[in-house]
Amino acid sequence: MKDNLKKAFQRQIKDARMLILDNKLEEAFKSLEKAHILGQKYVIPHLISHLYMLRIAVIKKDYKEVIGQLLRIPLGIIGSLIGIVPTGNTGGSNVSALKKMEIPEELKKILNS
Repeated sequence: MKDNLKKAFQRQIKDARMLILDNKLEEAFKSLEKAHILGQKYVIPHLISHLYMLRIAVIKKDYKEVIGQLLRIPLGIIGSLIGIVPTGNTGGSNVSALKKMEIPEELKKILNS
């Protein structure tokens, strides 16, 4: 993972962690969606984004999201390992785990630099 991409990913995770502590779970999830897009090609970052999404789902008692994350964790690891990930997918259970999505401009710049 390139240094600028790693820093951007870590910034989104740090933001999410702080927002979780402040009980701003929706905002935290948005940061994790960005982290997911940035890190989904790399096993460990991809796993980290899903683990934090799972944490939020557990806190919220959102069982649909819990199940979705429990399914996405092994799929994400395998997908990152073999290099098959749905580009731009935000990682939440509100979208298909296989759906490619448009990457927001702010993240495109990071991914393309």
